Amino acid sequence: MEQSHRFDHFDQTLKQLLQDVLNLRSSVVEMAQKRLGSQQRFQSVAEPRVSIENLSHYLALRSQDLRDLQVRLSQVGLSSLGRGESHVLANLDRVIEILSRAVGYSGQPQNGVWSGEVLSLGPALLRTRTNKLFGAKPKQRNTRIMVTLPTEASNNYRLVLSLIDSGMDCARINCAHDNAKVWQRMVNNIRRAEQESNKKCKILMDLAGHKLRTGAIITKPAVKHLKPKKDSFGKAVEPAILRLRKDGTSDDQIGSNDHVVFIPSALFDTLNAGDSLSLNDGKGRRRELQALSKDGSNDWLTVCRQSTYLLPGTELELHRRDTSGQNLSVTRYVISSFKGKAVEIRVNKGDQMYLTRDPSPGEPAHFDTRDNTFHQTHISCTYPAVFDQLRPGDPVWIDDGKIGCSVRQIDACGALLKIEHAGPKGVRLREGKGINFPDTQLELPPLSKKDLIDLDFVCQHADMIGLSFVNSLGDLTKLAEELKKRQAAHVAIIAKIETKQAVSQLPNIILGMLGRHEFGIMIARGDLAIELGSERMAETQEEILWLCEAAHVPVIWATQVLETLAKRGTTSRPEITDAAMSVRAECVMLNKGPYISTAVRVLAEILTRMQSHQMKKASRLSAMNW
Repeated sequence: MEQSHRFDHFDQTLKQLLQDVLNLRSSVVEMAQKRLGSQQRFQSVAEPRVSIENLSHYLALRSQDLRDLQVRLSQVGLSSLGRGESHVLANLDRVIEILSRAVGYSGQPQNGVWSGEVLSLGPALLRTRTNKLFGAKPKQRNTRIMVTLPTEASNNYRLVLSLIDSGMDCARINCAHDNAKVWQRMVNNIRRAEQESNKKCKILMDLAGHKLRTGAIITKPAVKHLKPKKDSFGKAVEPAILRLRKDGTSDDQIGSNDHVVFIPSALFDTLNAGDSLSLNDGKGRRRELQALSKDGSNDWLTVCRQSTYLLPGTELELHRRDTSGQNLSVTRYVISSFKGKAVEIRVNKGDQMYLTRDPSPGEPAHFDTRDNTFHQTHISCTYPAVFDQLRPGDPVWIDDGKIGCSVRQIDACGALLKIEHAGPKGVRLREGKGINFPDTQLELPPLSKKDLIDLDFVCQHADMIGLSFVNSLGDLTKLAEELKKRQAAHVAIIAKIETKQAVSQLPNIILGMLGRHEFGIMIARGDLAIELGSERMAETQEEILWLCEAAHVPVIWATQVLETLAKRGTTSRPEITDAAMSVRAECVMLNKGPYISTAVRVLAEILTRMQSHQMKKASRLSAMNW
């Protein structure tokens, strides 16, 4: 009797669950139809229609709190509806079918229930679009690897070949740096490496967009002080290092203790190891540099064993020993012009500073004899139009969130900011650092004048174009129109999601792009974390992954992946965990660094291992050999 009562109670539980899931399905279909009212353009085109409808169903499903229903479904051994992003109605239909059979329902389904929609259709669409965007998958892993190329990749073919051999599937060229001549050499090296390695490598060219950055900072007199390291007795024990870099190449420094000066190509190509370069330094003293070896294709390493002050235009006299050992003067060259170091501007919590319209170089605060400020700390913003849209109280973040401010007032000079977030020892304000205005509705055209010029080159060479700071569907539509003007409608668009507004508009962006232009989504986690706050970032990146899976749209997981490994050659546990979780995206992007080839190999190994354990949100139960 008691057992019969338990069965009756279980039967009632199943019937109630069936009714609840049927009601849920009805509400999902009804809510989705309202959204689909504006998406009737693809009624006869199967592929985009499937994705548009499924995303609409998913948005309707996720607009409701399903946690209680999920628990109850799990308790009777059924799907908790938590992994049906790519096939929402099919997932609901299967649950309804099983519940109906369990309670003895044998009639015909109503309202399309048990429609027989293929559960694998969504994943198949996602695979097809991923292959179109990033190329065929590598043999041993599903997730592709994208690498941001350094300037060196334009002159160092072996680096590009090494990256492709290590596992790079896509190369990213950042149009915010270098120029068309450098980009062309990068493209040539990629295409050559493809042929030599017999591997395909897609190219993403990332448009620079509007540069909302800090302006120039006033500099000290142009001089480089080479200081050998000395012991406690003042004896030189380690020479100073000076890099002689070929004119026309990048001015990035390799090490914080290294000095870099540019020299004519003729001198660079003439130098041999063991040559010496004599000069008169800024104090009129005779000094000597000794050439050690080449470092890469653009640098000669030299050492200086005495304190030396180098000035722009210093004449270098090249000496070389002849066969008899005599040191002969060969020829003379001149060091290229260089700037002095920027003056240090350090801001602390509670300080005030001006963000100015005027592009004059920034300066620290000046004080009178009584320590009263008579000249406020100031630095310019590279996009003065932003001041017309700023309002008192708006937050402003500078240098990847290192400096947090709020707007105190707007005037003819610009915006007076109060520093509300900075490290305990303050933060150094630097030139060319990004500025974020997370709560300000910036009305910026989607493409800058530079972007429109760069597009002429990009359309000829890129497989994908990255659009920064996307805020609306209109931004992508504008880019698609420009591509069509250039007969480049075949070039895919990558929408970089890095603002609050982009997150809020993401469903409309995806629905509007499906079927109109081949595209993908990049989770640009650096700027996005600043816009949203780090506490919200983890949640948001998951939501973006879910929405894109529901729409069968490929995703690039970007920013600071294995960054310590790429830049310093070491790994950290949090970065390894982050890299492991990136397997849920279709592509993972690494940024440049001296150890980037190693980082590519490590990431490829992590992704290969993790795909046995994780597929999107679902854990995969591969055998554990314990």
